[in-house]
Amino acid sequence: MSGKRVQTELEKSRTRRMQFDILKKAASYLVLSVGTLAMVAPFLWMLATSLKTPGEVFSYQRPWWVDWVPTSFVWQNYVKSWEVVPFARFYLNSIIVTLLTTLGQVFTSSMSGYAFARLQFPGREKIFLGYLATLMIPSAVTMIPVFILLRFLGWVDTYKGLILPGVFTAYGTFMLRQFFMTLPKELEDAAKIDGCSYFGIFWRIILPLSKPALATLTTFTFMGTWMNFMWPLVVVNSQEKFTLPVGLAYFQSLHHTDWTLLMAASMMMLAPILLVFIFNQRYFVEGIKLTGIKG
Repeated sequence: MSGKRVQTELEKSRTRRMQFDILKKAASYLVLSVGTLAMVAPFLWMLATSLKTPGEVFSYQRPWWVDWVPTSFVWQNYVKSWEVVPFARFYLNSIIVTLLTTLGQVFTSSMSGYAFARLQFPGREKIFLGYLATLMIPSAVTMIPVFILLRFLGWVDTYKGLILPGVFTAYGTFMLRQFFMTLPKELEDAAKIDGCSYFGIFWRIILPLSKPALATLTTFTFMGTWMNFMWPLVVVNSQEKFTLPVGLAYFQSLHHTDWTLLMAASMMMLAPILLVFIFNQRYFVEGIKLTGIKG
């Protein structure tokens, strides 16, 4: 009898444990679903507003959960947003500035990260520490000195003034240095025995093994540059060089704002960011996990 009781108690304990695991998993899914809905809701509101007529945006004649759905889908808002302002020019400027800044920042950060991680030279650690200390300086503090330097060089209101200050970053250097230090040093030793130069090791061995970290830095840089509003507003004066964040301000006026056109333009502005994130997603999570393991 005692053996049966023990077996019964074990089965009851196992059943309670299974029920608890099911409840815990259901609670986790519920919390994640609520969090996902809270994050997606602004995006859905933007999409719904971009397809409404101007009179529907702040109309409260229907219940709020019904008011989100447009009575008639006005796809013409996306066409009008290109006609009201030179939106195509703003889009092209953002593409040029973002692509060149991203390529330049990934290239300079990878080379400097490789130098700080693998090359031996006097004062390497002190120089890296000083370089890293610049992360503590807010960008608003350096904005005026950089602007004065660009004015001295004659680069104000030019693409060079928009692109070159963002090509160099201590954050990208630090992130890639931490990743490079996790790579096996034996690969470099084997390449040196075969007569490979330092640049050959960097180009043929280090970079191909660093796709997760490079994709992570590319995603961060692309998103930050694409959405940057303050620096283009400061350094650019002519309308033909405005980027999208500055150009969106043209949809707003002192007395009236057409929210349907503004939301349509904002949706088209977010499309490249979503594409870049989806394309780099498989490397993005892996890069976050691996970066900073060793330092």
